[in-house]
Amino acid sequence: MTSHQLRVRLVQWASDLDPAVNRARLAALPADGEPDLVVLPEAFAREFGDPSEPLGSYAETLEGPFAQAVDALAARLGTTVVAGMFETSNDPERPFNTLLVRGAVQASYRKIHLYDSFGFRESDRLLAGDITPRVVDVAGFRVGLMTCYDLRFPELARLLVDEGAQALVVPAAWVAGDRKVDHWRTLVRARAIENTVHVVAVGQPGPRYCGHSMVVDPLGDVLVEAGPDETVVDAVLERAVLDEARRTNPSLANRRL
Repeated sequence: MTSHQLRVRLVQWASDLDPAVNRARLAALPADGEPDLVVLPEAFAREFGDPSEPLGSYAETLEGPFAQAVDALAARLGTTVVAGMFETSNDPERPFNTLLVRGAVQASYRKIHLYDSFGFRESDRLLAGDITPRVVDVAGFRVGLMTCYDLRFPELARLLVDEGAQALVVPAAWVAGDRKVDHWRTLVRARAIENTVHVVAVGQPGPRYCGHSMVVDPLGDVLVEAGPDETVVDAVLERAVLDEARRTNPSLANRRL
């Protein structure tokens, strides 16, 4: 069944260093409204912590305690949930940085582009996923999955759109710093405009991260944007706007490369 709207809820919450605290917060998320898709930030199962600290001991399987908590949240809200975690790998020191999808669809996405930038070396602590675009069906919308630093690589967004994505979901822990909010806002809008898709970008809040979770429509209009602090915001993605954007700006059809 094709839906004309996708109701999304952006949960701009900070994850704790204690995984049990984060699971408890999932259980406390209010059940008001009827969102089709609830998105939490990257690494919500457990905060990144000290950049010199290995993350292997905090990795879980896709059926572990965090996945069970996300399953329970999706069942309680009657929705689909996307949330970030560290997933066990064959390397005991370096797990995957994974998005877990639970609810109407069960899926996962392992972050492709690791944050070896701005003085960080995420690849020292995590493994990159296979270069495979991941698109899932949620309430009649095709939703492509990206994580944080992936946003800086337009070729991944284009691959997702070529796989049929009508919306891109981007959980993040976008580290605060000079120009970082400006980069975030610019790149989220660029990915929406150049691909004529909705972009749902959900970050962890300040002070360590930028916050500014936002939803941008395929014409580049910002439907909702949070500030730097913890909050929960809602938006509605309209298929009519997607269709209008692709009629008005048929850049996908006009490609020559």
